[in-house]
Amino acid sequence: MQQREFLLAVTLAIGAATIAWGQTQAPPVGAANPDFSGIWTHPFWPGFDPPLSGPGPVVNRSRMPNGVGNSDQLVGEYTNPILKPRAAEIIKQHGEISLTGVTYPTPANQCWPQPVPYILWTIGVQMLQQPDKITILYSNPDHEVRRVRMNQRHPAKLTPSWYGDSVGHYEGDTLVIDTVGIKSGRPFAMADVYGTPYSKALHVVERYRLVDDETAKAAEARTRKENLYIPVNDSGLAVDPGYKGKALQLQFTVEDKGVFTMPWSASMIYRRATGGWPEFACAENTHEYYAAKESEVPRAAKPDF
Repeated sequence: MQQREFLLAVTLAIGAATIAWGQTQAPPVGAANPDFSGIWTHPFWPGFDPPLSGPGPVVNRSRMPNGVGNSDQLVGEYTNPILKPRAAEIIKQHGEISLTGVTYPTPANQCWPQPVPYILWTIGVQMLQQPDKITILYSNPDHEVRRVRMNQRHPAKLTPSWYGDSVGHYEGDTLVIDTVGIKSGRPFAMADVYGTPYSKALHVVERYRLVDDETAKAAEARTRKENLYIPVNDSGLAVDPGYKGKALQLQFTVEDKGVFTMPWSASMIYRRATGGWPEFACAENTHEYYAAKESEVPRAAKPDF
């Protein structure tokens, strides 16, 4: 499948409605919004990029000789002060499984919908911008899709869903996406690849903007201390060496009073991608041989609406 670029120039004109969660008003009539079209790639695995300062995400306790996190052993740092005791214990249990050489079940490897912030690990991403909505496509592992309603409020009565309710607005050159209502009563309710749990109180705010090469290189230098660089990967995408434009930066904040002692932040840096956006099919092997049981896979016993 050939790479396509969607160049959708959009102009918003809305009234002085204030967005929920204390967000600011949308740009005035005639303000031009940033263009994030095209396919982007973040060829690092498995965690988020650490923030410049302040509380950060769970990282890998298992390290390779060069000090980088060992991607073959996902042993979350359960002593991170952001964690409440029960959350720390869950992460520790997942790490103990990984140390035995077994890959524990996650929403990604069990073909379940991946919530935010978990899904932000995905290597390939594409953003389709329209005046009333933004659609975000993810390459791994099963072409998942998020839909963001622009310049709207969260409903007063919100039914939890796989990806939650996402509302967005522009603040100058930055796209801000606010997500709540992520379904927590489900198998593999994880906020990251280390098994960090989340509750119905999960609240994620994402901020996307274009940054120069110097800023992008500094971010990549930070993530190389934690995550494995995988220029050749199963997403089919690689960094386009001929692209001289700006990089896409994502900075996000996570809070969940049911799991975390404090809000924490992380970031991701994306480069323009080259290569084909491949077709994926996440085929379930429902038998967990190591546990001698059947995996939990989505089954629609009754409509959920």
